[in-house]
Amino acid sequence: MGKKQQVISELYRWCMHRGVFEFNNDHVKRVCTRFDFKNPFDVTKVDSSVHLPEELVKCGIFIAHLGQGGHRFMEGIDAAYHKFESIPSKQVMQFKYRESILNNINDSESNSLFVAYNQQILQDFLYQDRTATPKVYGSHRTKFDIRYKVKGKEIFAQKLQMEIDLTLENNGEICIFEAKNGSPIDFNVYQLYNPFRYYVDKHRFDPSAVNCCYLLRLDNSIKLHLYQFNDVNELDSIRLIRNAEYRLVKR
Repeated sequence: MGKKQQVISELYRWCMHRGVFEFNNDHVKRVCTRFDFKNPFDVTKVDSSVHLPEELVKCGIFIAHLGQGGHRFMEGIDAAYHKFESIPSKQVMQFKYRESILNNINDSESNSLFVAYNQQILQDFLYQDRTATPKVYGSHRTKFDIRYKVKGKEIFAQKLQMEIDLTLENNGEICIFEAKNGSPIDFNVYQLYNPFRYYVDKHRFDPSAVNCCYLLRLDNSIKLHLYQFNDVNELDSIRLIRNAEYRLVKR
């Protein structure tokens, strides 16, 4: 195990010993010191289930965020993480484009999103129209209260910090983006669900008008998975609308 996984395992065993499965960032910091892990705020951010310790995966345990530095080990890993669906061959396409000198200026996830937007890949995927001109809203962080369920078990998080990588608005419809470089097998659903609830709860958008898109970039390939939530209050009500892969070919 890596140091991060060792810290998570130790936190879980500590909770098992106490019989209380909630813990906070102060205790995370103490355990990180013991294992010489330098970034305590990264410990509870587990974007893919493959980065969890094996013992948690076997027990079906994931980490839920409670806000204000609090966390909880809970059952329901199969609901908290969603496997990326395979992309049908007919949805894998060669995409001709003229490369900008800024396309590969860095390997950040933000840059991947803007490459996809500037080359009209997002417009083609979302609206089937490369000439569409959706309004663009950049990355931002915020805090809000949220109550939801995972496999019937309720979670209430207060002042939960949330980050949105990118938002597009077109004709009253919202699309929220999360981006990663690489090819993970699954993702933590809260990355899409929390921004979805932010727009629905705080800004009173109709849930049917808020979609969520996960972008994956690997070399010259961009994969897009578009989702909705069938039930506003259920994290595990996520469903795929469609997906596609764009293989970039320079003109």
